[in-house]
Amino acid sequence: MLTPLLLVFLLGACSRSNDVPAPKAAAEVGTITVKPEPQSVSTELPGRTVAYLTADIRPQISGIIQRRLFTEGANVKQGQALYQIDPATYQAAYDSAKASLSKAEATLRASKLKAERYVELNKIDAVSKQDNDDAQSVLSENQAALEVARASLKTAAINLGFTQIVAPISGRIETSTVTPGALVVAQQSLALTTIQKIDPIYVDVTQSSVDVLRMRRELASGNIKAVGRDEAPVKLVLEDGSVYPNQGKLKFSGLSVNTGTGMITLRAEFPNPDGMLLPGMYVRAQLEEAVDETAILIPQKAVTRDATGAATALILNSAGKVEQRALTVGRAIGNRWWVSAGLQAGDKVIVDGLQKIRTGDNVRAVDMSAGVPTPPTPSKSLQVSGR
Repeated sequence: MLTPLLLVFLLGACSRSNDVPAPKAAAEVGTITVKPEPQSVSTELPGRTVAYLTADIRPQISGIIQRRLFTEGANVKQGQALYQIDPATYQAAYDSAKASLSKAEATLRASKLKAERYVELNKIDAVSKQDNDDAQSVLSENQAALEVARASLKTAAINLGFTQIVAPISGRIETSTVTPGALVVAQQSLALTTIQKIDPIYVDVTQSSVDVLRMRRELASGNIKAVGRDEAPVKLVLEDGSVYPNQGKLKFSGLSVNTGTGMITLRAEFPNPDGMLLPGMYVRAQLEEAVDETAILIPQKAVTRDATGAATALILNSAGKVEQRALTVGRAIGNRWWVSAGLQAGDKVIVDGLQKIRTGDNVRAVDMSAGVPTPPTPSKSLQVSGR
């Protein structure tokens, strides 16, 4: 029979054996394997649309406007008549110049016949040498007078032609600043109207010299590859946030830096068949400048911040333990971060179950690489807003 003291001892031993914790099961986490991928590098810059060609219409002669021959806001073709200036005085000047030319031609013919006769008579000493010289001199004078008369007729014809003002370029014409009956003056400062060719159309944007230097350093180091030389593709975002359907090309990059703003001017050209883009519109241009062939992107939910604000991520090391890694992240690409330092190809980044684990824990990994969604194409570029 057990004594009471022995019974208490045995009961205490059983109680202590029940308090020993069972071994903790390894937590299950989801991981992705880092795989470098090509990633375009683009810059988003504010800009304004600019007409491809612009022509201010001014009179080259003075006179009274008789008629306006175009519809305001319509498309006109090169050589199309726009205004008719009263041609009466210019027609009279043309007729006078034409008559003067006829007179000069008749005078020249008479002097030419006389000069030819005097040459023959001088050979037989029928006229003096002085008379022959005078006849030849008159012939030369009349030949010069004929050229003057021809030039005067040509000038009169040009001025008569200027009474009809025609379009120097094809494009869309703006409102008229004058009406029939108005007096216009040659080379006046006020344009009668303006024609703008808007298909294609330019987009002028500016980029800071700091961003240009950064891009050139990346290209020189070989970290990224250039898309093209002055022919990079450009996309356009309109004022209402919609994307312009036609893609343009970078045609010109400024050769100097504005000393006041530190900016470089870039010019892109866009097709504009429907006239959707009008000169002076505010737009945002997305310039694809280069491609990073080995970009590393990981889901945003895998990145956390420490007390100092530094980016970190948990990875699964070769020993199967959780390890914290400091990261340098760039821009957000859709729902992923572009990581510029801290990860390399083959690293296993923990993206699921982060709340259940700590650094140094043994975990069971489930590969979730196939389940990571890829952001849509428009958001796969690194967007750097212009300053």
